Amino acid sequence: MQSATRLTLLLCAAWAAALLYGEAGAYWASYLACSWPSSPSSPPNNLVKVAVVADPQLMDSTSLGLPRSSIALQAAEFYTDLNMRRSFQSVILPFKPDVVLFLGDHFDGGPYMSDEEWHESLYRFKHIFSLNEQRTKPPLPIYYLSGNHDIGYSAFHSVHPEVLSRYEKEFGSRNYQFSAGKVEFVVVDAQTLDGAKGSKERSSSWEFIKMLSPGNASNPKVLLTHIPLYRPDNTPCGPHRSSPIINQRVSYAAADQGITYQNYLSKETSDLLLSLLKPVLVLSGHDHDQCTIVHSTPFGPVTEHTLGTISWQQGNLYPSFMLLSAGPKLSQNSTDLKHEYICQFVVTILMLVFWPTNGLSSLPYVSALVSFMRSVGAELFSRTKEKDDEEDGEYDMIFDAEGNMQYIKKAVVKVPSVSSDYRTMGRGSVVARPTVRKQQLEPDPSVLVEMSSEMISEDGGKLSRSSKTKIRRVLQRLFRVIQSIVIIAAVNLPLYMMLLFKDWIDR
Repeated sequence: MQSATRLTLLLCAAWAAALLYGEAGAYWASYLACSWPSSPSSPPNNLVKVAVVADPQLMDSTSLGLPRSSIALQAAEFYTDLNMRRSFQSVILPFKPDVVLFLGDHFDGGPYMSDEEWHESLYRFKHIFSLNEQRTKPPLPIYYLSGNHDIGYSAFHSVHPEVLSRYEKEFGSRNYQFSAGKVEFVVVDAQTLDGAKGSKERSSSWEFIKMLSPGNASNPKVLLTHIPLYRPDNTPCGPHRSSPIINQRVSYAAADQGITYQNYLSKETSDLLLSLLKPVLVLSGHDHDQCTIVHSTPFGPVTEHTLGTISWQQGNLYPSFMLLSAGPKLSQNSTDLKHEYICQFVVTILMLVFWPTNGLSSLPYVSALVSFMRSVGAELFSRTKEKDDEEDGEYDMIFDAEGNMQYIKKAVVKVPSVSSDYRTMGRGSVVARPTVRKQQLEPDPSVLVEMSSEMISEDGGKLSRSSKTKIRRVLQRLFRVIQSIVIIAAVNLPLYMMLLFKDWIDR
C-alpha cells in the first residue's frame, strides 16, 4: 500500500509538471527560441517589425458537419480558439511588433455561413487576437488578406456577391498596398486572378496590379497573396515542412464560370504577377504548412515563403508564425507550439496497472541493485567510523631514551554487553535465561500460495481456490488504479482549469 501511495504521489507531481509546461512553459520556450531578424548594416531599432499570421480558419458548423448547438463542436471551438489565443498573446505580442499581418482564411466556412453565425465568428476572431483590447497607443496597425475560406473562389462571387460586400465592410478592400518602413507591401485578392475573363472581380484585381509601377529600387516590394504562386509538381519545400507536398489541383465551374478550387495560381498568372510587380519577396498561406521555394525570373531569383497555419486543428501540429523586419534583409523565423498529454496518460495507466505491489524492490534485479548499494554504503560508513574512532581515542605521552616524545594509544577495554534476553536473578553471578520461544514464520502477504485442493460448491461444480485468489487480486488492483486516477485528477484538475482560463478572459 505504501508503494501504491508513493506511485500516486509521483504521478501527481509528474502530471502537475506536464500541465505547467504544456499550458505555460511551452509558450515561454517558444518565445525564447525566436528573435527578430536583423543585419549588421541595419540595427534592430531602425527596422519596422512585422508579425505574420496565416490561416486561423476558425471552426464553425461547416467544419465538422455538426449543428451549432453540438457540445462536441463547442468543445472543439473552445480548445482551438484557446490554443491560438495563447500563441498570439504569449508568444507573438511579447515581441512588440509594429505591424500585424493576416494572410487570409480567418474563418472556415465564411462564404456559407449566415450573417448571424458569421458575426459570431467575427467576435471570436477579435477575441482570439485581442483586437478588442487596446494594448498600445497608438493602436497596433493590422492588415488583412482575403482567403478562399473567407469569400470563396471566383465561381462563387457571381452567384453570391453579398459575400464580398460583407467581408469588405469589416476588413476593408481586397486589393491595396501599404508601407512599413522603406518596404511596400502589395495585397492582392488571389481568389479572383484566375476567374472568368469577363468577371468584374477579376478585372478590378488586374487593373489594380497594372496600376502599380515597379517603383524605385530603394523601395522594394513584397507581394502578399493567400494562394501561393505556381510551382511544378513535387517541388521541394525545404526542411521546415512536416507534411507531404501538395501538387496542383484545379476545379473549374461549367461554361467558363470561373474556378471552384485551386491549390496554386496558374503559371500564366504567376509569371504575369512577378513581371508586373517585380517583388523581392512573396508571402503566401493557404497550404497550412511551411514551404520555401525560389522562382526564377528575368530580373533575378525571387523567394516565396508559404507560412503554416497558426491553428493546430487545421492539420499543422506545429502552429507557426513569422517575424519579419522591414529592412535590407527579410527572413523567416517560426516557432513550434504543441503539448500532448495522450502519451503521459497511457504511461500513467500502464504504471498504475503493472507497478509491483511491494514496489520496485520486490523485483529481482532491483533488489540485487539495492542490496549492492547498501553494502557499498555500509562499507564506506564502517571505514569512516573506524577512522573517527582512531581520531577520538586517548593517547599517552611517552619520552624515549633519546628524549623524543611519542604518543601511544591507550588500550580500550570493552565491557561485554549483556543481551536483552538475559536477566540477573538474585545475588551472585547466577544468570537465568528465559525459555526460547519458537518463532513462527508468518507468510508474506505478497507471496501467492496456490493450493491444489478444490472446493465443491452446492450445485456440484468445482471452483479452484487459486482462481478465486486471482480474481480477488485483479479486483483489488483495479480498485487501486481507479483510486489513484481519482486522486491524480483531484489534484491536477484545479491546476489545469486555472491555467486554462487565465488566458481566455479579456484583459
